[in-house]
Amino acid sequence: MGKLLSVIMPIYNETSIEKNTLRVMNVLNENSIDYEIILIDDGSTNGAWNEISALAEKNKCITAVALSRNFGKENALCAGLDMAIGDCAVCIDSDMQFPPEVIPKMYKLWQEGYEVVEGVKNQRQNEKFAYRFCTNLFYGTLKKFSRIDLKNASDFRLLDRLAIDAWKSMPEKQTFFRGMSSWVGFKRTQILFDVADREEGSTKWSLRSLVSLAINAVTSYTTFPLYISVFCGFIFLFFSLIMFIQTVYMKLSGHALEGFTTIILLQCLIGAISMFSMGMMGIYIKKIYEEVKCRPRYIIRRVLNKKTGDDK
Repeated sequence: MGKLLSVIMPIYNETSIEKNTLRVMNVLNENSIDYEIILIDDGSTNGAWNEISALAEKNKCITAVALSRNFGKENALCAGLDMAIGDCAVCIDSDMQFPPEVIPKMYKLWQEGYEVVEGVKNQRQNEKFAYRFCTNLFYGTLKKFSRIDLKNASDFRLLDRLAIDAWKSMPEKQTFFRGMSSWVGFKRTQILFDVADREEGSTKWSLRSLVSLAINAVTSYTTFPLYISVFCGFIFLFFSLIMFIQTVYMKLSGHALEGFTTIILLQCLIGAISMFSMGMMGIYIKKIYEEVKCRPRYIIRRVLNKKTGDDK
Protein backbone atom coordinates (compact mmCIF):
# COMPACT_ATOMS: atom_id res chain seq x y z
CA MET A 1 0.00 0.00 0.00
CA GLY A 2 1.04 3.59 -0.63
CA LYS A 3 1.23 6.37 1.86
CA LEU A 4 -2.11 7.22 3.47
CA LEU A 5 -3.69 10.61 2.86
CA SER A 6 -6.20 11.99 5.37
CA VAL A 7 -8.80 14.33 3.89
CA ILE A 8 -10.40 16.59 6.50
CA MET A 9 -13.75 18.23 5.72
CA PRO A 10 -15.45 20.42 8.36
CA ILE A 11 -19.21 20.69 7.81
CA TYR A 12 -21.70 23.18 9.19
CA ASN A 13 -25.26 23.21 7.83
CA GLU A 14 -24.06 22.21 4.37
CA THR A 15 -26.12 20.43 1.73
CA SER A 16 -25.09 17.92 -0.96
CA ILE A 17 -22.66 16.33 1.47
CA GLU A 18 -22.84 12.89 -0.16
CA LYS A 19 -22.43 14.31 -3.67
CA ASN A 20 -19.39 16.37 -2.70
CA THR A 21 -17.78 13.60 -0.66
CA LEU A 22 -18.17 11.13 -3.52
CA ARG A 23 -16.56 13.68 -5.83
CA VAL A 24 -13.49 13.74 -3.57
CA MET A 25 -13.43 9.94 -3.39
CA ASN A 26 -13.66 9.61 -7.18
CA VAL A 27 -10.73 11.98 -7.67
CA LEU A 28 -8.57 10.02 -5.20
CA ASN A 29 -9.60 6.64 -6.60
CA GLU A 30 -8.80 7.75 -10.14
CA ASN A 31 -5.31 8.73 -9.02
CA SER A 32 -4.74 5.53 -6.99
CA ILE A 33 -4.23 7.38 -3.71
CA ASP A 34 -4.81 5.51 -0.45
CA TYR A 35 -6.97 7.73 1.73
CA GLU A 36 -9.26 8.21 4.66
CA ILE A 37 -11.90 10.94 4.79
CA ILE A 38 -12.80 12.63 8.06
CA LEU A 39 -16.14 14.44 8.07
CA ILE A 40 -16.60 16.74 11.07
CA ASP A 41 -20.13 17.88 11.83
CA ASP A 42 -19.57 21.20 13.58
CA GLY A 43 -22.92 21.29 15.38
CA SER A 44 -25.12 21.47 12.27
CA THR A 45 -28.80 22.16 12.86
CA ASN A 46 -30.13 21.09 9.45
CA GLY A 47 -29.85 17.33 9.93
CA ALA A 48 -26.44 17.09 8.25
CA TRP A 49 -25.34 14.42 10.74
CA ASN A 50 -27.90 11.98 9.34
CA GLU A 51 -26.33 12.25 5.89
CA ILE A 52 -22.80 12.09 7.30
CA SER A 53 -23.49 9.01 9.44
CA ALA A 54 -25.19 7.26 6.51
CA LEU A 55 -22.10 7.86 4.40
CA ALA A 56 -19.87 6.44 7.14
CA GLU A 57 -22.02 3.31 7.41
CA LYS A 58 -21.67 2.67 3.67
CA ASN A 59 -17.99 3.56 3.40
CA LYS A 60 -15.49 2.29 5.96
CA CYS A 61 -12.90 4.76 4.65
CA ILE A 62 -15.02 7.59 6.07
CA THR A 63 -14.71 8.61 9.72
CA ALA A 64 -17.68 10.64 10.92
CA VAL A 65 -17.20 12.98 13.87
CA ALA A 66 -20.03 14.92 15.55
CA LEU A 67 -19.08 17.80 17.83
CA SER A 68 -21.33 18.59 20.77
CA ARG A 69 -22.12 22.06 19.41
CA ASN A 70 -20.86 24.59 16.90
CA PHE A 71 -17.27 25.35 17.89
CA GLY A 72 -16.32 27.12 14.66
CA LYS A 73 -14.37 26.02 11.61
CA GLU A 74 -10.96 26.52 13.25
CA ASN A 75 -11.78 24.11 16.07
CA ALA A 76 -13.43 21.66 13.67
CA LEU A 77 -10.15 21.55 11.75
CA CYS A 78 -8.39 20.85 15.07
CA ALA A 79 -10.67 17.88 15.61
CA GLY A 80 -9.92 16.57 12.14
CA LEU A 81 -6.15 16.90 12.52
CA ASP A 82 -6.27 15.23 15.94
CA MET A 83 -8.25 12.35 14.42
CA ALA A 84 -6.12 11.95 11.26
CA ILE A 85 -3.81 8.94 11.08
CA GLY A 86 -2.46 9.56 7.56
CA ASP A 87 1.15 10.18 6.57
CA CYS A 88 -0.12 13.52 5.36
CA ALA A 89 -3.41 15.39 5.55
CA VAL A 90 -5.24 17.88 3.38
CA CYS A 91 -7.95 20.25 4.61
CA ILE A 92 -10.73 21.10 2.19
CA ASP A 93 -14.06 22.90 2.48
CA SER A 94 -17.12 20.71 2.07
CA ASP A 95 -18.81 23.21 -0.30
CA MET A 96 -16.22 22.34 -2.99
CA GLN A 97 -15.11 25.92 -3.51
CA PHE A 98 -11.67 24.39 -3.07
CA PRO A 99 -11.58 21.99 -6.07
CA PRO A 100 -10.65 18.42 -5.03
CA GLU A 101 -9.07 17.92 -8.48
CA VAL A 102 -6.07 19.86 -7.11
CA ILE A 103 -5.44 17.31 -4.33
CA PRO A 104 -3.49 14.83 -6.54
CA LYS A 105 -1.16 17.67 -7.56
CA MET A 106 -0.61 18.51 -3.89
CA TYR A 107 0.01 14.84 -3.12
CA LYS A 108 2.57 14.60 -5.92
CA LEU A 109 4.44 17.63 -4.58
CA TRP A 110 4.43 15.99 -1.16
CA GLN A 111 5.90 12.82 -2.68
CA GLU A 112 8.64 14.99 -4.16
CA GLY A 113 9.67 16.02 -0.65
CA TYR A 114 7.63 19.09 0.25
CA GLU A 115 6.22 18.97 3.77
CA VAL A 116 3.65 21.75 3.43
CA VAL A 117 1.79 22.45 0.19
CA GLU A 118 -0.24 25.64 0.38
CA GLY A 119 -3.22 26.27 -1.85
CA VAL A 120 -3.10 29.90 -3.01
CA LYS A 121 -6.20 31.44 -4.53
CA ASN A 122 -6.15 33.09 -7.92
CA GLN A 123 -7.77 36.51 -7.67
CA ARG A 124 -11.44 36.27 -8.58
CA GLN A 125 -12.70 38.91 -10.98
CA ASN A 126 -16.14 39.10 -9.35
CA GLU A 127 -14.78 40.18 -5.98
CA LYS A 128 -15.82 43.67 -5.02
CA PHE A 129 -13.18 46.39 -4.76
CA ALA A 130 -13.97 47.04 -1.09
CA TYR A 131 -13.47 43.33 -0.27
CA ARG A 132 -10.15 43.18 -2.11
CA PHE A 133 -8.99 46.38 -0.44
CA CYS A 134 -9.83 45.10 3.05
CA THR A 135 -8.21 41.70 2.51
CA ASN A 136 -5.06 43.25 1.03
CA LEU A 137 -4.88 45.67 3.97
CA PHE A 138 -5.31 42.81 6.45
CA TYR A 139 -2.71 40.53 4.88
CA GLY A 140 -0.30 43.44 4.36
CA THR A 141 -0.57 44.43 8.02
CA LEU A 142 -0.14 40.83 9.18
CA LYS A 143 2.94 40.34 6.99
CA LYS A 144 4.55 43.61 8.10
CA PHE A 145 4.23 42.99 11.81
CA SER A 146 4.37 39.18 12.06
CA ARG A 147 6.50 38.35 9.00
CA ILE A 148 3.91 35.77 7.94
CA ASP A 149 2.76 36.20 4.33
CA LEU A 150 -0.80 34.91 3.93
CA LYS A 151 -1.89 36.97 0.91
CA ASN A 152 -4.47 34.97 -1.09
CA ALA A 153 -3.78 32.05 1.25
CA SER A 154 -6.48 29.59 2.23
CA ASP A 155 -7.14 26.68 4.56
CA PHE A 156 -6.76 24.43 1.52
CA ARG A 157 -3.34 22.94 2.22
CA LEU A 158 -1.55 19.65 2.64
CA LEU A 159 0.56 18.95 5.73
CA ASP A 160 3.12 16.21 6.20
CA ARG A 161 2.92 14.14 9.38
CA LEU A 162 5.88 16.10 10.79
CA ALA A 163 4.02 19.38 10.23
CA ILE A 164 0.82 17.93 11.70
CA ASP A 165 2.60 16.81 14.86
CA ALA A 166 4.32 20.20 15.18
CA TRP A 167 0.98 21.96 14.74
CA LYS A 168 -0.66 19.69 17.36
CA SER A 169 2.12 20.46 19.84
CA MET A 170 1.03 24.11 20.05
CA PRO A 171 -1.16 24.37 23.14
CA GLU A 172 -3.15 27.56 22.49
CA LYS A 173 -6.92 27.19 22.62
CA GLN A 174 -7.74 30.04 20.23
CA THR A 175 -6.41 28.81 16.92
CA PHE A 176 -5.84 30.35 13.50
CA PHE A 177 -5.08 27.35 11.30
CA ARG A 178 -3.84 29.33 8.31
CA GLY A 179 -1.31 31.23 10.39
CA MET A 180 -0.26 28.39 12.69
CA SER A 181 0.39 26.00 9.80
CA SER A 182 2.58 28.70 8.21
CA TRP A 183 4.38 29.48 11.46
CA VAL A 184 5.62 25.90 11.94
CA GLY A 185 7.87 26.23 8.90
CA PHE A 186 9.15 23.06 7.15
CA LYS A 187 9.91 22.67 3.47
CA ARG A 188 6.97 24.27 1.70
CA THR A 189 5.68 25.21 -1.69
CA GLN A 190 2.55 26.76 -3.16
CA ILE A 191 0.05 25.74 -5.78
CA LEU A 192 -2.43 28.09 -7.46
CA PHE A 193 -6.09 27.18 -7.82
CA ASP A 194 -9.29 28.86 -8.95
CA VAL A 195 -11.97 29.27 -6.31
CA ALA A 196 -15.21 27.77 -7.57
CA ASP A 197 -18.57 29.44 -7.07
CA ARG A 198 -20.97 27.81 -4.66
CA GLU A 199 -23.39 25.44 -6.38
CA GLU A 200 -25.84 25.44 -3.47
CA GLY A 201 -26.42 27.25 -0.20
CA SER A 202 -24.77 30.43 0.98
CA THR A 203 -21.58 31.27 2.84
CA LYS A 204 -21.60 30.77 6.60
CA TRP A 205 -19.22 33.69 7.06
CA SER A 206 -20.91 36.90 8.21
CA LEU A 207 -19.23 40.31 8.42
CA ARG A 208 -19.05 39.89 12.18
CA SER A 209 -17.34 36.49 11.96
CA LEU A 210 -14.85 37.78 9.35
CA VAL A 211 -13.96 40.78 11.53
CA SER A 212 -13.60 38.46 14.54
CA LEU A 213 -11.30 36.17 12.54
CA ALA A 214 -9.18 39.13 11.43
CA ILE A 215 -8.83 40.44 15.00
CA ASN A 216 -7.95 36.96 16.27
CA ALA A 217 -5.36 36.51 13.52
CA VAL A 218 -3.64 39.86 14.12
CA THR A 219 -3.60 39.59 17.91
CA SER A 220 -2.35 36.00 17.74
CA TYR A 221 0.81 36.86 15.80
CA THR A 222 1.79 40.39 16.77
CA THR A 223 1.63 42.67 19.80
CA PHE A 224 2.01 45.76 17.64
CA PRO A 225 -1.52 47.10 18.37
CA LEU A 226 -0.50 47.45 22.03
CA TYR A 227 2.24 49.86 21.00
CA ILE A 228 -0.10 52.17 19.10
CA SER A 229 -1.03 54.04 22.28
CA VAL A 230 2.68 54.46 23.09
CA PHE A 231 3.36 55.96 19.65
CA CYS A 232 0.34 58.24 19.99
CA GLY A 233 1.56 59.26 23.44
CA PHE A 234 4.90 60.42 22.04
CA ILE A 235 3.16 62.32 19.24
CA PHE A 236 0.84 64.10 21.63
CA LEU A 237 3.71 64.84 23.99
CA PHE A 238 5.44 66.64 21.12
CA PHE A 239 2.32 68.66 20.22
CA SER A 240 1.66 69.37 23.89
CA LEU A 241 5.09 70.95 24.25
CA ILE A 242 4.38 73.14 21.22
CA MET A 243 0.99 74.14 22.60
CA PHE A 244 2.54 74.85 26.01
CA ILE A 245 5.20 77.12 24.55
CA GLN A 246 2.62 78.89 22.38
CA THR A 247 0.21 79.37 25.31
CA VAL A 248 2.90 80.78 27.62
CA TYR A 249 4.13 83.12 24.88
CA MET A 250 0.62 84.41 24.12
CA LYS A 251 -0.05 84.91 27.84
CA LEU A 252 3.16 86.85 28.48
CA SER A 253 2.66 88.97 25.37
CA GLY A 254 -0.90 89.86 26.40
CA HIS A 255 -2.49 88.07 23.44
CA ALA A 256 -4.04 85.11 25.23
CA LEU A 257 -6.32 83.11 22.93
CA GLU A 258 -10.04 83.26 23.50
CA GLY A 259 -12.28 80.19 23.28
CA PHE A 260 -11.62 76.56 23.88
CA THR A 261 -12.05 75.02 20.38
CA THR A 262 -8.51 73.69 20.27
CA ILE A 263 -8.75 72.26 23.77
CA ILE A 264 -12.08 70.58 23.05
CA LEU A 265 -10.77 69.02 19.83
CA LEU A 266 -7.65 67.76 21.60
CA GLN A 267 -9.70 66.30 24.43
CA CYS A 268 -11.97 64.47 21.99
CA LEU A 269 -9.01 63.10 20.05
CA ILE A 270 -7.10 62.03 23.15
CA GLY A 271 -10.27 60.46 24.58
CA ALA A 272 -10.83 58.46 21.38
CA ILE A 273 -7.25 57.20 21.36
CA SER A 274 -7.47 56.31 25.06
CA MET A 275 -10.66 54.32 24.47
CA PHE A 276 -9.08 52.57 21.48
CA SER A 277 -6.01 51.70 23.54
CA MET A 278 -8.07 50.34 26.42
CA GLY A 279 -10.18 48.32 23.99
CA MET A 280 -7.08 46.83 22.39
CA MET A 281 -5.66 45.91 25.78
CA GLY A 282 -9.04 44.38 26.60
CA ILE A 283 -8.79 42.12 23.54
CA TYR A 284 -5.39 40.81 24.63
CA ILE A 285 -6.61 40.37 28.21
CA LYS A 286 -9.60 38.41 26.87
CA LYS A 287 -7.24 36.12 24.95
CA ILE A 288 -5.18 35.56 28.10
CA TYR A 289 -8.38 34.85 30.04
CA GLU A 290 -9.53 32.30 27.46
CA GLU A 291 -6.15 30.58 27.45
CA VAL A 292 -5.71 30.28 31.23
CA LYS A 293 -9.10 28.56 31.57
CA CYS A 294 -7.60 25.65 29.61
CA ARG A 295 -10.92 24.51 28.21
CA PRO A 296 -10.72 22.01 25.34
CA ARG A 297 -10.86 23.35 21.80
CA TYR A 298 -13.85 21.13 21.06
CA ILE A 299 -15.98 18.37 22.58
CA ILE A 300 -16.84 15.24 20.58
CA ARG A 301 -20.35 13.85 20.91
CA ARG A 302 -20.01 10.82 18.66
CA VAL A 303 -17.53 9.12 16.32
CA LEU A 304 -18.21 6.50 13.65
CA ASN A 305 -15.48 4.34 12.07
CA LYS A 306 -12.74 5.72 14.30
CA LYS A 307 -9.35 4.53 13.07
CA THR A 308 -5.99 4.06 14.75
CA GLY A 309 -2.49 3.98 13.42
CA ASP A 310 -2.77 0.19 13.06
CA ASP A 311 -5.52 0.69 10.47
CA LYS A 312 -3.12 2.03 7.83
